[in-house]
Amino acid sequence: MTLTQKTLEIATAQIGVEEIPRNSNSGPEVEIYLRSVGLSKGYAWCMAFVYWCTQKAALQINAKNPLKKTAGVLDQYNSRPLLVKKTPQPGDVFIMDFNNGAGHTGFVEKVTGTTIYTIEGNTNDAGGREGYKVARRKRDIKSVKGFLRLQN
Repeated sequence: MTLTQKTLEIATAQIGVEEIPRNSNSGPEVEIYLRSVGLSKGYAWCMAFVYWCTQKAALQINAKNPLKKTAGVLDQYNSRPLLVKKTPQPGDVFIMDFNNGAGHTGFVEKVTGTTIYTIEGNTNDAGGREGYKVARRKRDIKSVKGFLRLQN
């Protein structure tokens, strides 16, 4: 099994995890995601979720995690230029840029035309970047800055 496949499998198993209490950036699982990047509760955690899933997958299949240990979405994107792709494929990490340092991220589960189907942490039913759960979303590829491919 590849790192990409294992990471998606782990992310899928997290669907439904919620903050406790809602909109607090805390809770047992959320705090595990945040600790994986060296943070305590209370921080936005979409990138920490992506890092944790990838790190857990890497350990399980004895692979190297290509991602930087960071909770910063744009920090991750800017620090990994060799992973950047413009066209998504399943397992890629999508990066959104809302300017002024604000971003959002998650995994691409599938691609259909100009739509990506995703698994994201710290989102909500409206697809917000400051939500309270791990959930499946769908997004227009045009809303995405770029994609990070975990392996070639």
